[in-house]
Amino acid sequence: MADHVQSLARGLAVIRAFSATEPELTLSQVARATGLSRAAARRFLLTLTDLGYVRGDGRLFALTPRVLELGYAYLSSLSLPEVADPHLERLAAEVRESASVAVLDGEDVVYVARVATARIMRVTISIGTRFPAYCTSMGRVLLAGLRPQELEAYLERAELRRLTSRTLVLPAALRAELDQVRDMGWAMVDQELEEGLRSIAAPIRDRSGRTVAAVNVSTHATRTSMQAARRDLLPPLLATAEKIEADLASVSVTRA
Repeated sequence: MADHVQSLARGLAVIRAFSATEPELTLSQVARATGLSRAAARRFLLTLTDLGYVRGDGRLFALTPRVLELGYAYLSSLSLPEVADPHLERLAAEVRESASVAVLDGEDVVYVARVATARIMRVTISIGTRFPAYCTSMGRVLLAGLRPQELEAYLERAELRRLTSRTLVLPAALRAELDQVRDMGWAMVDQELEEGLRSIAAPIRDRSGRTVAAVNVSTHATRTSMQAARRDLLPPLLATAEKIEADLASVSVTRA
């Protein structure tokens, strides 16, 4: 595309190379993760350091808190987190499990609101954390809400990797699972993202009925069986989704 600014795209790729699991990277690791040459990766890292988005000690590089500014404009204009937070707090207190809200961004879900009661994953989940959509309960709810052509485009470009022995990696199997999620109106994922992690999610829809986000409750498999999750977690989860939808509709009417 004539209007595509390649240097900007590469600079953003360098920022995205860092993650919760790899918060510090060497120059070689950044180059490998982005597909850039070492010389190009070094130029981008030094530029980002000059701008205050990256810090380095000569060998290892890491992002600084200033990168949060890049997402602040989006989050500050988004009513979803402020609307969802009090509902998540009540849901987490009722079921005594962690509750979250996420949106779909490319092939990932991105957390925009969360109330944690206990740490049940190896990585710490916070606002902005990303996970593959195909193997998460919120991701499946969001994928099930896509238009048919959007879903097909996702299945063509997504890399379905086996993260545990239970992860669905066949497109046909995932497509069948999403059909079921669409029919049920909720999704449960059992230890597909990480061993021991079980989660259940429901869609959050806008006034037109389009799925714009998802809300979930996550628990440890040893603590909550599949049957118990459906019995004890699903009803308050669905009720919470309805309340968030109602408040979002009120906010959109007020802003209009």
